[in-house]
Amino acid sequence: MKIVISHRLHDDGMKVLEDVNAQVAITNDGNPKAMLPELLDADGLIIRIGSINRETMLQAKNLKAIGRPGVGVDDVDVKTATELGIPVVIAPGANTRSVAEHAFALMFACAKDIVHSDKEKRNGNFNIRSSYKAYELNHKTLALIGYGRIGSILAQMSKAIGMNVKVYDPFVKQEAIEKEGYLYCANLDDMIRDSHVISIHVPLTNETRSLIGEHEFELMNEHTILINCARGEVINEEALTKVLQEGKIHSAGLDVFAHEPIDINSSLFKLNNVIVSPHMAGQTKEAASGVATMAAEGVIAVINGERWSYVCNPEVYNHPRWNK
Repeated sequence: MKIVISHRLHDDGMKVLEDVNAQVAITNDGNPKAMLPELLDADGLIIRIGSINRETMLQAKNLKAIGRPGVGVDDVDVKTATELGIPVVIAPGANTRSVAEHAFALMFACAKDIVHSDKEKRNGNFNIRSSYKAYELNHKTLALIGYGRIGSILAQMSKAIGMNVKVYDPFVKQEAIEKEGYLYCANLDDMIRDSHVISIHVPLTNETRSLIGEHEFELMNEHTILINCARGEVINEEALTKVLQEGKIHSAGLDVFAHEPIDINSSLFKLNNVIVSPHMAGQTKEAASGVATMAAEGVIAVINGERWSYVCNPEVYNHPRWNK
């Protein structure tokens, strides 16, 4: 059994592979062309950072499983994988708490102007304490775009510190949201207006790409904090940079970007009202272990002919490859 990995997994995930004596090839490059030579005779692929496209899959004739240590599959050509009978293994829930806590931390860091104040104090500016940019979150309103596993945990934590919570998610019933004591919003514009913190928790799809752009920023104000721990392309970064430069919103806390690794010369890095982290929300010790283990176990199971439950394309099991 040969399994290609774009980048080394957490040790617990690597141990899963070692325990079945898998032949492991680590490319340290997630570009499909760079991985192709190793994929030509591979049974499985696990992508930590990178992508897999149709052209590469068609050449990897022996490929039986693709794994993602997480739930995002926007960099995987799922349609082609399904067409070829290849399950795309995911790790739902393993990093849920970690991402929710990271969004919560970014929300506090922005509201309290922590990073900017730290930089100024280190430069000798004690008077930054009197800028009065920091504000309390008690009784403020959190607007959640997406009420899945991560969004629901963030809602609980925010409610616990006295915040009001509004939710926009076309795929969740109004009564389910209101049952938890949150305000259901059927319209995104209505939810954005008058919200202090807006936190994004949706996958990247054709419908969510640039979901937050110029129009949505016009609805925000100088008190608005924008948090994104989902996918960078959900936000129009050019429009975000402009409103941050002009001070039209309070600040932004970003863990994800349209292009990663991000260019350090990006205008976002020159701003004092943005906090950035390197797509690490789901990279706590606990989460990294969990997603790596789930991805490795799932890929091995699929290679061995098991109909693994945690796949993003369950319809793949209707493929002739699985009904011999």
